[in-house]
Amino acid sequence: MHGASATFLFIYLSEHKQMYSIIIGSLLISLLHAVIPNHWLPVLAIGKKEGWSLAETSRITFLAGMAHVISTVIIGLLLGMIGGELTENIEHFTHIIAPSVLVLLGLYFVRQHYTHHHFHLPKEQIQKKTKKSIILALVIAMFLSPCMEIEAYFLLAGSKSWYLLAAIAAMYSIITIGGMLIWIRIVYIGLLKLNWHKWEHNAGIITGLVLIVTGIISFFIS
Repeated sequence: MHGASATFLFIYLSEHKQMYSIIIGSLLISLLHAVIPNHWLPVLAIGKKEGWSLAETSRITFLAGMAHVISTVIIGLLLGMIGGELTENIEHFTHIIAPSVLVLLGLYFVRQHYTHHHFHLPKEQIQKKTKKSIILALVIAMFLSPCMEIEAYFLLAGSKSWYLLAAIAAMYSIITIGGMLIWIRIVYIGLLKLNWHKWEHNAGIITGLVLIVTGIISFFIS
């Protein structure tokens, strides 16, 4: 009786430890994603050039952020469904394959951290364009540049439960859009002056390390 209880407790704690590692990893990636300027800085730069007010810039940032979040979450939910199916059909998916995906993806970002992955809206696309055309171009560009760093966590979350998958989607969406709006306001009114290019350049290696650490933790506690 005691042996069965101990086994149940061990399984319960192991499952919850892995869920916590997924949540913490997703939280760190979401926070990092909100801080790095590769999505909100182009909007701010164009807004300054076009003479948009802070309120206008914030509204357009919200629209661009929503487009970015929607495409990311759509891909994430599809990957979550795949993760759930793989867990049912492949015995070692959550124990070996899923953590390995995190580590490999992390290694990719570490290797690529010297390469710029953010989208640029070419100057010729905004010259002689109406305000509506510029906003549409920004929204489309953001929709077509989903956050691939978070997608591995959707895959892992889907292998656990739909509740965890929904929680990851909600957390990512709120932090990303909220972070973009906060940073737009801070930088617009000049409260913080940093070398944003340098910060953005090094964001890849930070993202990669977070993915690797989460993958290793998930492997040992799964």
